[in-house]
Amino acid sequence: MSSAICDQLTPEDAQWAAVTAAKLEAKFAAERDREGAKIPYIAVDGRYEENLAETFPSWWTNGFWPGILWQMFHATGDPGYMAPARTIEETTLDGVIAAYEKLDHDVGFLWLLSAVADWKLTRNEASRTRGLHVATVLAGRFNPIGRFIRAWNEMGREGWAIVDSMMNVPLLFWATDETGDPRFAEVARLHADTMLKNVVRADGSCNHIVCFDPATGEFEEAPAGQGYEAGSSWSRGQAWGIFGFARAYRHTGDERYLDAAKRIAHYFCSQVALTGGIALVDFRQPAEPKVFDAIASCVAADGLIELAELVPEAERAFYRQWAMLILRAVADKACDFDPARDGLVQLCSDKYHDGRIHVPIVYADYFFLESVLRLQGRAVDMW
Repeated sequence: MSSAICDQLTPEDAQWAAVTAAKLEAKFAAERDREGAKIPYIAVDGRYEENLAETFPSWWTNGFWPGILWQMFHATGDPGYMAPARTIEETTLDGVIAAYEKLDHDVGFLWLLSAVADWKLTRNEASRTRGLHVATVLAGRFNPIGRFIRAWNEMGREGWAIVDSMMNVPLLFWATDETGDPRFAEVARLHADTMLKNVVRADGSCNHIVCFDPATGEFEEAPAGQGYEAGSSWSRGQAWGIFGFARAYRHTGDERYLDAAKRIAHYFCSQVALTGGIALVDFRQPAEPKVFDAIASCVAADGLIELAELVPEAERAFYRQWAMLILRAVADKACDFDPARDGLVQLCSDKYHDGRIHVPIVYADYFFLESVLRLQGRAVDMW
């Protein structure tokens, strides 16, 4: 029987969650007043300067700011969060839907946290329609021969799939729940099976990218992705695997997905134990330079909370305690709670090679916020 994480906390952990949530309320209220319906991404010297609604409206992270707004709307009841979230949905993201060739495997990240959240919280029919529209697009990316959902749109990548996709397939499970049409969930299950077979390694680590022959479905290779090299262990990919397979289990009851999520979680926890809870960009990167990615820690903590709610009672303490250890580490070592400054979680790195290193990136903020609100039983179930 499942148990909400908020019912598992010690008094100490509950107090920490309450104090941290109060800091987050002040932080995000101030950012909302500064940003409104702009879409922030990376803060520079404590300010969001670039507005992705103008510069890159189809960028895959553009659902996380409206996701923050909807989570805060739900948690606080403050209607001031609704207007900017709805504006982003109806203007910026509707423009992306219209630009069909801009849509890819990340439509879940974009619309689960915007339109689907709007539908869940306000029953806005237009938002439900948007969610079903993009769910159909996602299902349309399914390769029936290889049984995988294609990642990205570039020529030559017709047979590529990535571990990040496990956080997008909840859109398909939601579409089946909404419509009663089993095809969406079946695509999600078949894709999850392929990811389970080809992404999750025996030791619990994960490939980022797997490539298939798009005409035959035969596995070809697992090239380097955003980690250090092929065969290494990009930490954010491991975090997507924890949370994504745990959610697949919640939606299907298939124990294989739960076992995979647990295996990846045990591997992840063994690695961050060596660095005090803040993940390296790649768990198999060279010793120097020591490059971190707090995004991976935030996503993994959320996934560990998910596991703590799904496993039998005797197993819950392990996942709950690791989630708390990681969240406390992020708060102590990587968070800027000052409401006058933009960007919450610092020490974020988008990739190992040629990327932005140790900067605040907005989707770390989303997963940290969601995790803390879940500890209090105040989060919207977005996935």
